[in-house]
Amino acid sequence: MDNATRYLVPTGIEPIMNKVFNLVPKLGINVAGGRLLAVRGRKSGEWRTTLVNVMTAADGERYLVAPRGHTQWVRNLRAAGAGELRLGRKTETFTATEVADADKVPLLRLYLEKWGWEVGKFFEGITKDATDDELAAIAPGFPVFRLA
Repeated sequence: MDNATRYLVPTGIEPIMNKVFNLVPKLGINVAGGRLLAVRGRKSGEWRTTLVNVMTAADGERYLVAPRGHTQWVRNLRAAGAGELRLGRKTETFTATEVADADKVPLLRLYLEKWGWEVGKFFEGITKDATDDELAAIAPGFPVFRLA
């Protein structure tokens, strides 16, 4: 699979579990930094939502990483350039800037340190202990956005 178009489609019970887990932030429950990402559809203009992990780096900047690759939410966020993070009744609007592949290595490592237990299977054997070269090689397949 080409890293530039890499997308792992949810299979088996995953679509059902995704719907269940999307309810958690709707109820106002914060689990490991999870938020409901809301982005306008690039074709429909309607709000689309999915559960994401919001990562805060050491410098205080916040990021979204797409462990499944170039998903619909990634494509929508690229087109919209902005979205909302929701937790219960609280809504935070943001703008997003995509991070260049060359700048992703420390961010992917941090993401794997924080959520490798949850999303490790999407990284196909790459862990937080991978070399910089290994992380750089997979970077194009894992979109990352800086939030402002």
